[in-house]
Amino acid sequence: MARHLDPSRHRRTLRRELRRGREAQGMTQRQVAETLGWSPSKLVRVEAGQVGLSLKDVRALLALYKVTDPDLVALVEKAARGSKGSSWWAKYHDLLSPQFSQYLGLEQAAVSVRAFHPIVIPGQLQTAEYSAALLRPRVADSDRLQRLIDMRVERSDWLFDEQGEVVTRFVVAEEALGKNPGSPQVLRGQLARLLELGSRPRVDIAILPRTFPFHYSTLGSFVLLGYFDDTDLLYLEHATGSMTSGTDPLLAAYQRCFDEIFAGALRGDDSAARIEQAMAEVGGN
Repeated sequence: MARHLDPSRHRRTLRRELRRGREAQGMTQRQVAETLGWSPSKLVRVEAGQVGLSLKDVRALLALYKVTDPDLVALVEKAARGSKGSSWWAKYHDLLSPQFSQYLGLEQAAVSVRAFHPIVIPGQLQTAEYSAALLRPRVADSDRLQRLIDMRVERSDWLFDEQGEVVTRFVVAEEALGKNPGSPQVLRGQLARLLELGSRPRVDIAILPRTFPFHYSTLGSFVLLGYFDDTDLLYLEHATGSMTSGTDPLLAAYQRCFDEIFAGALRGDDSAARIEQAMAEVGGN
């Protein structure tokens, strides 16, 4: 059965197509807002993928942008209808910090995701069993534990949806391939998941060798999210919480960091061979 797209994905379509239409007419966001009698922030938020639009407003924009192609009009109107409502993670709101809820919305709207974790397999790549083994020592309540696992699995399903367009790159520290949070079967299942995901289009899973001389492991885990307008956002995890930052110096530093570690990591067949070797080293049936 086909799934309904998350509202954030519909908002992403609105963002892309409405911006293209505006730029084709050579108009600024302020000019559009003044022409339609909108507040300046309204179109900014729509083109940032933060909010949806009513059909009435979408049709006003399409008319202003002189968009008449029936297929494109249908696509944008469909996106407008789907841009309202709750996102998939709303049912987990009691488990999530406001910062992480914000991050999930940003991740859903991104067209590229680049991530690095120096200690364990990144959360987006984790199997349910691997997540459970990591979370169990810290989460005593069994119902809460199961919902946290369900949330991680659903997040992964959305990110790696075969009908999606997100381009992903993950750098996994070689040390993480041998760290077993549960039974040998749990680790083997997780490594098999890495191989399966790495074989998909638009998914790169690179392995950073132990011998890499400068891999920024002291900076901790981070994610870079990319968008249609060529902007990036940075997400950092700390013991005290999470943050998202578009601050240019910090963002640029982490972009350079990722580029360096990705360039020095095993990729493609070399990455797959190293994961297969790790599976053989785990043993167990």
